[in-house]
Amino acid sequence: MDKSSKRDLLLVNGRFHTMDKEQPVASAVLIRDGKFVEVGATADVLRHQTEQSQVIDLQNRTVIPGLNDSHLHLIRGGLNYNLELRWEGVPSVVDALAMLRTQAERTPHPQWVRVVCGWTEFQFAEKRMPTLDEINKAAPETPVFLLHLYDRALLNRAALKAVGYTKDTPNPPGGEIQRDARGNPTGMLIARPNAMILYATLAKGPTLPLSHQINSTRQFMRELNRLGVTSAIDAGGGFQNYPDDYQVIERLAKDGQLTVRIAYNLFTQNKGAELQDFQKWTQLVSPGQGDDFYRHNGAGEMLVFSAADFEDFVEPRPDLADNMEQQLEQVVRHLVENRWPFRLHATYNESISRMLDVFEKVNKDTPFNGLRWLFDHAETITEKNIERVRALGGGIAIQHRMAFQGEYFIRRYGQQAAQQTPPVARMLEMGVPVGGGTDATRVASHNPWTALYWLVSGKTVGGTPLYLDKDCLPRDTALELWTAGSAWFSGDVDKKGRIKAGQLADLAVLSSDFFTVPEEEIKGIESVMTIVDGKVVYAVNDFSGHGPAPIPVIPEWSPVTLVPGHARVHPLISSIPHQCAGSCGVHGHSHDAARRSDVPVSDHSSFWGVMGCSCFAF
Repeated sequence: MDKSSKRDLLLVNGRFHTMDKEQPVASAVLIRDGKFVEVGATADVLRHQTEQSQVIDLQNRTVIPGLNDSHLHLIRGGLNYNLELRWEGVPSVVDALAMLRTQAERTPHPQWVRVVCGWTEFQFAEKRMPTLDEINKAAPETPVFLLHLYDRALLNRAALKAVGYTKDTPNPPGGEIQRDARGNPTGMLIARPNAMILYATLAKGPTLPLSHQINSTRQFMRELNRLGVTSAIDAGGGFQNYPDDYQVIERLAKDGQLTVRIAYNLFTQNKGAELQDFQKWTQLVSPGQGDDFYRHNGAGEMLVFSAADFEDFVEPRPDLADNMEQQLEQVVRHLVENRWPFRLHATYNESISRMLDVFEKVNKDTPFNGLRWLFDHAETITEKNIERVRALGGGIAIQHRMAFQGEYFIRRYGQQAAQQTPPVARMLEMGVPVGGGTDATRVASHNPWTALYWLVSGKTVGGTPLYLDKDCLPRDTALELWTAGSAWFSGDVDKKGRIKAGQLADLAVLSSDFFTVPEEEIKGIESVMTIVDGKVVYAVNDFSGHGPAPIPVIPEWSPVTLVPGHARVHPLISSIPHQCAGSCGVHGHSHDAARRSDVPVSDHSSFWGVMGCSCFAF
């Protein structure tokens, strides 16, 4: 993105929720040189207007600080964004398969159709996965890879051929190739006990050339801007080596084309040689190196492979290796000695207890002394361990993984256990820094409004209640986690997260009022204008004249050209040939007409309607 405009920007007649306790609401702001200069009443801000000023009337829209995803895999996700078909928010298996069929017909050899994140069987009206037979019928010739959370992947026959899995292929370590009675692979890959087989198989797919990866990353940032995201902390990722796999994001940063601020962590890539990875990297880069758009943020979320407790709630909790403590201590000691902030993936309380033993041991002779560190996820952490985190000055970055996996968790551990998974309200009560995030792009959706819906409603995307009312967050508290709360995790508490004089001018003008809309409508909120560093980076509808034009998508067959982000009822679904399993008792075979109708059956949050309509089953 170009540097901040030298022209003052005045935003007036808005409803600003500033997240600043000293001035929680305002109607106007003055932005100069990429920062908020004045926040207050419209009349007061307009006194600063000159002939050179740009003034935008917000028409009484709700405005919030730019959202900050404290755990996102943006850098890796950007490289692949244009390759991936999205089922996020798609209401039925039939709709999902129709999208798959259409994309398979558009995808040239040897590329694949990939559905990689942000969906669960429980979002569909049918409350089930698509079958392998259905996938093979929808795409008989084009390789298809469907990743479902951390538990399994579905490959059609063409994809099995492309990756070379046959009757003679052994099960890899950490995974299972499901086979039929004759020993032939069925197309189902099962993550048991971890997800390595899923990621290793996905990595066999064709990649985009450099110029397309640049476009893909820009498209992903524009999608995030559409949702009001202006900052993200990148948590590294498997198959994302530094510095080799950072050339695209670094080129965009150098060229001033970032529209999301990125603080990036480095994730070890070499099992058994993790310490060597970090010894090398501490010589290459320093925490804080870079600028407010792109800078280094420390280590993690993987520090050592022996400490990875993947959260596949379909399977039993994994026990960490006996040598985990020894390996983790070596890495953490090196990081603390070099004053590198760090983050560590940890799902289960049993793992967290052992990890904290290591941290406390290191702290005794090499004090953390204010060094920023955190646990990621912490779904089943107990109060005792929350207190241990607080005592060591740590934080907890939480994500809405339970919104996608809650039904599986309940099935294995029970409803009562799910009520405190994760115990976000208790973390806040105990004074631990907490930041909101998604953990996209391999499991959960990158949509922050899905995450905010989960925090406020306590429900999964499939509508299953998880939490008691007392453990659901008030809307302003939930938003705090996604703004000022997340700023702690990159050391930016004085720079961003609030609409306040002196802070970076990042904000989102919303399509509807987050603070008053019915809970179910939170999921549909978008930004109509997003500002980063005082510049409009995304604008639609009445504000479209203030923002940049959309960037053409390349390659032209990319799924993004038809399904650019989290699903709405897009033209693709409306134009597919009719196919169904049977007739609805209310509408016959006119299912699409029912979906677009004004009567309650068109409400995607309650598929079956009030009159017994079953259109979403077909």
